[in-house]
Amino acid sequence: MEKEYSFDTAKLLQELPSFSQKGITELALHDKNISSDKKLLLNFIKAVEEKSPELFVTIPVLPQVIDNSICLEAQKINCTLDIPLEGTVKQNNGAGFVLLFDKKLYSNKASLLNNSELVFGFDMGWGVQQGDTSKLFRDRLDFAISLYPNHIYFEQLECNEKSLPTGIFSSKDLDYSRDLAFACKTFYTEGRAVPWFNSVLNALKITPCSFFADFAEWQRCSSCDIKSGFNPEETPHKEIEKMQLVFLKQKFEEKNKDQLWNAVEDVVKINGAFSRAASDGEESIIETSYSPDDILSPQIYDISKFCDNACLESCKVKIFISEDSPDYKIL
Repeated sequence: MEKEYSFDTAKLLQELPSFSQKGITELALHDKNISSDKKLLLNFIKAVEEKSPELFVTIPVLPQVIDNSICLEAQKINCTLDIPLEGTVKQNNGAGFVLLFDKKLYSNKASLLNNSELVFGFDMGWGVQQGDTSKLFRDRLDFAISLYPNHIYFEQLECNEKSLPTGIFSSKDLDYSRDLAFACKTFYTEGRAVPWFNSVLNALKITPCSFFADFAEWQRCSSCDIKSGFNPEETPHKEIEKMQLVFLKQKFEEKNKDQLWNAVEDVVKINGAFSRAASDGEESIIETSYSPDDILSPQIYDISKFCDNACLESCKVKIFISEDSPDYKIL
């Protein structure tokens, strides 16, 4: 059974060298002072690098703090940066509140992180800030997905969001937003879909929130929605992948895009196998309709064009754990 420890920040820095002996392999930081102060954050990252380099650290950080120096240091440790995706509340000349969202700020920071090949995710909420609406929440979620985060965390899924301030949300809005968030958590985050999700949505010509709304309905019909007690975090990834493939096949048939299905199925299966090798140490043998060399090439980002140009080539592919990272070979 895994054992959890809790330290205040001063004690944490003292205890870092002993983590390996205690069997501590993961650390989640919960210090708002560090997450909002560039100097403190750099000092913390350097301490992890020097005293416990094998540790995997989840670091909350405000977007304003992220710059090249943070990225350069973060590349030296095993970490994920978790960024709050929030707006700024302003009063609208005495006529209520307006929630302003700085897309340029988040786009720039996400580009910096992606170019640095760092893992990052977003923390999101709905109706918590004054002036928020159901439409603004959907806009934020669509925008967030476009930035290729590794994961999106919704704290309200872990508690009763109806007890929180709700902005301009009806009861129906709250239920709808919760279902979108749970669909995103299941399909995108726990489904490890980041490498291929935007490519698939571009092929379907559908927005992320429209897709999640349809998947939420599918979850209800399949008794794996939030009300059924389904827990995607405790569900093996391979089981979620099966759900993804069943639902995606339905969507491509519905959109009369059956001709793209073989490529979509390949890209989901091969990326899923790579993720299980990297995260779970699980080797796989899968069958594909295209060569893995083609499926793993940049051309797959435009699935329609890919299918027009690539040749079908049935393959049996082994994804295995190599010295540095997962690799594959055609059997």
